[in-house]
Amino acid sequence: MIRLIVSPRRSMAVVLTIFLTACASNADRISGAAPRPSNERVEDREAAPIGTDPMLMYGEKTDAGFHIAGVNTGKMNPEFVRQVVSYATDEKPGTIIVDQRARFLYLIQPGNKAIRYAVGVGPVARAFDGGDAIIARKAAWPRWIPTPEMVARNPAHYGPNKDGVDGGPSNPMGARALYMHKDGRDTYYRVHGTNDPGSIGKAVSAGCIRLLNQDIIDLYNRVKPGARIVVQG
Repeated sequence: MIRLIVSPRRSMAVVLTIFLTACASNADRISGAAPRPSNERVEDREAAPIGTDPMLMYGEKTDAGFHIAGVNTGKMNPEFVRQVVSYATDEKPGTIIVDQRARFLYLIQPGNKAIRYAVGVGPVARAFDGGDAIIARKAAWPRWIPTPEMVARNPAHYGPNKDGVDGGPSNPMGARALYMHKDGRDTYYRVHGTNDPGSIGKAVSAGCIRLLNQDIIDLYNRVKPGARIVVQG
């Protein structure tokens, strides 16, 4: 159980849909405001980024032969910089908690601390039983395949990609993906990167949990398969 300072409505059914295409917003400012996270004690929050300099943390890089564009940190909301925060929870270190309302993802650390990442989310669209799952596997530069349901719902949009899209800078899943399973089965929900930095901090028209590519690489390197993930509405 999570010991909240201001309790969220945990009874709300939590959900994410996997896609992706409408995750693009064509915005280049990463500055959207989000509600204050309920678990954080603002007066105790550490403002220190995880790294020496945000410009270096979010600079351009080459990864597995693919180019990752740098993020203009001058246009970036300082709250969205990857950083350590105080976070009151009974979840064990290594657990991921996603606060969809606040649009932050927390990787729990010892001593009531967490590494906080800004995320883009989607609307609650269908129930995700219990709000928790496990990270069954991880993938670098993942391939994306639309589900049959997605193709049936919008064949004109998803049909051309029904056989899948190879990993790379044009793939909307970005540089890394964490695959959520529940009760031994794939939920088809993912935590992944994005090729649209402007979607971070926003609730866009399709559901997914997306991070900046620089942040999903950092999270990917820290999270172990089998880690618990809790998604709050």
